[in-house]
Amino acid sequence: MEICKEAAVKGIGTPDREELALINALARRELGEDEVYTFALRLCDNDIDRDGERFDDGTLDALAPMFVGVSGVFDHQWSARGQTARIYRAGGVEGEGVLTADGRPYRYLKGWAYLMRTAENAALIAEIDGGIKREVSVGCAVDRVICSVCGQELDGCPHEKGEEYGGQVCCGVLTGAKDVYEWSFVAVPAQRSAGVVRKSMQKGATLKALVERSGEESLREELRQLEQEAA
Repeated sequence: MEICKEAAVKGIGTPDREELALINALARRELGEDEVYTFALRLCDNDIDRDGERFDDGTLDALAPMFVGVSGVFDHQWSARGQTARIYRAGGVEGEGVLTADGRPYRYLKGWAYLMRTAENAALIAEIDGGIKREVSVGCAVDRVICSVCGQELDGCPHEKGEEYGGQVCCGVLTGAKDVYEWSFVAVPAQRSAGVVRKSMQKGATLKALVERSGEESLREELRQLEQEAA
């Protein structure tokens, strides 16, 4: 199951010594605090989304280390030339008394990212600080989706998402973190801040197989560019 979820961006600015140490663990040379700009992202949460699905808490925790080192792009364009920033820290955050739609304690996964203070990035930094660049979407994969009512695989159980059974509304629980693909700045988010967009993916499918299956020539070209850059 491939997941794309809208997230939020908040500017921070100059990192402190501990943050800079985490950033330098990913850099090829020692960077100074005046060379980098940092910002925070709300990546995933455990609330029920508009597709009637939610992450379980264990999956959120397992996704956190997978996000570290993942770079951000623009509008999901899979090109090294479009890389803008990189996540250097991620972790779960408690909702401080906030409850999910089904009454559980709210939790979300927060990421911290950095980008270089260059002339090319000055406009992006200004847009983050000014609240223009506020949304990103993230792509990751989970092992299975289980039914919140019976605990079986949702595709094989008799319950339907959004229907009520014995006072409990059925939803799909995203379980078993597998991989994190990307996070991307998007000009127009697919849904409002509470919304989530998800697409089905065959378990174990490769990125190349997904692109070929899509039939989109633009995706094939982006994949060819990625393969050339990787080579």
